[in-house]
Amino acid sequence: MAQPVLLIIAHENYQPVEYQEPKRVLEENGYTVVTASDQSGTATAKDGSTTEVDTTLEEVDPSEYAGIFFIGGPGAMDYIDGELAYYIAQRAQALRIPHGAICIATRILAAAGVLEEKQATGWNGDGMLPSIFAAYDVDYQEDKDVVVDG
Repeated sequence: MAQPVLLIIAHENYQPVEYQEPKRVLEENGYTVVTASDQSGTATAKDGSTTEVDTTLEEVDPSEYAGIFFIGGPGAMDYIDGELAYYIAQRAQALRIPHGAICIATRILAAAGVLEEKQATGWNGDGMLPSIFAAYDVDYQEDKDVVVDG
């Protein structure tokens, strides 16, 4: 049996489509999805829908996962942008585990240092992404919806 894939969401205001669609695709392809968050219990999406959290960031051992992905939404920067998330991203990179982020959550990967000298894109609705990426030596791909680098 394949290792599970970890999806990391904020306990409040995660983006439901960014969580639900990747989870559906992963499960349809035989993966077990584990949902992590900054708090245990029930996480509430931006639209009010909910999902149960399987584990907290404190409990995550990156080596147990086939992939680790950060889900965006307005809560991502309020609840999961911090040292635990950075550690998880850094360990995923060091262990060569596929990892990534959707939308605003790419800022977390940049701050963790795992996008240094890599191409990336993300949400730029506030106009801040070019300067954030520049501060972390990330090559911003403004006109791309998806970027894979490394």
